[in-house]
Amino acid sequence: MARQLFDEHAIHDGAQPQIGGGHEDTINEVKQALENSPVLIIGMAQNPVCKKVRKSLNAANIDHQYIEYGSYFKEWSRRLALKMWSGWPTYPMVFVKGVLVGGSDEVNALIASGEMQQLLEGEK
Repeated sequence: MARQLFDEHAIHDGAQPQIGGGHEDTINEVKQALENSPVLIIGMAQNPVCKKVRKSLNAANIDHQYIEYGSYFKEWSRRLALKMWSGWPTYPMVFVKGVLVGGSDEVNALIASGEMQQLLEGEK
């Protein structure tokens, strides 16, 4: 599944730096965390769904790392860069062994089906 991206050749040279280098530090921080955390949640303050997914993982005794980028009023541009990078439109973003699995609903479905444990054990 390839998502559609605007054709790179249709972007003026003067606009390229804004597109290519936006919050590269944030993206690199997440990439590094992906290398070190079997389960990584990217979230934001004041978002009840981020708390919900963490609660679900805790209830299933699944260790995870949580990185928070601002709130509804702060650090929106960092969160936007992560959305553009991952293609996932909402928060939280949950990664299992470096693979984006979705958000809270998707994680709850993986836990309920037993697939989350399979992913963590490397069976899938």
